[in-house]
Amino acid sequence: MRVLIVDDEAPARRRMRRLLGAFPDVAVAGEAGDGPQALELVARLSPDAVFLDVQMPGASGLDVAASLPEPAPALVFVTAHDRYALQAFDAAALDYLLKPVEPERLARAIARLRGRDAIARRAGSPAPPPRNLLIADRGRTHVIAIADIAWLEAADNYVVVHASPGAPLMRRTLTGLLADLGDGFVRCHRGAAVALARVRQVQPRA
Repeated sequence: MRVLIVDDEAPARRRMRRLLGAFPDVAVAGEAGDGPQALELVARLSPDAVFLDVQMPGASGLDVAASLPEPAPALVFVTAHDRYALQAFDAAALDYLLKPVEPERLARAIARLRGRDAIARRAGSPAPPPRNLLIADRGRTHVIAIADIAWLEAADNYVVVHASPGAPLMRRTLTGLLADLGDGFVRCHRGAAVALARVRQVQPRA
């Protein structure tokens, strides 16, 4: 398993590298000290997982997560604060570690990563699409049933989820969200996708 360590503090990167050295099946492919460098290394190294700090100058770990190319590596957020947990899992994080990271807690995260890899290798058994979206937006948490979504609209590194009622912003790329939602949505435009269950008629443009 090849992993990338992303943290703006060099001592934190060194400690994480030392802790990961206890796992013989884990290799540190590289280190990044900020968001742009992290995205560059993900594109160049194609790691299986990224251990990603949340608070960094310039681009936060959540910004990096929203900008990852598809298929994205597994994400394990590492931070000194627990208040970002909801946003982290909204960004499809596999795990969330609090600093200082304890070896036993890191071992559980590695076990989850191994399980993810085992599932990915199992041919013919894709994960079922989610039934709900959990969206943190403007200080509120929305639980949106997939069946209630009419269409999705790209907005930079966010997606506007048009459902009834309301249209909250979700910190995901449209491409990444559609990959999770399965065959129930079709991209009708570079910046939009519609729910097939809501389509009643298709008319050609004049």
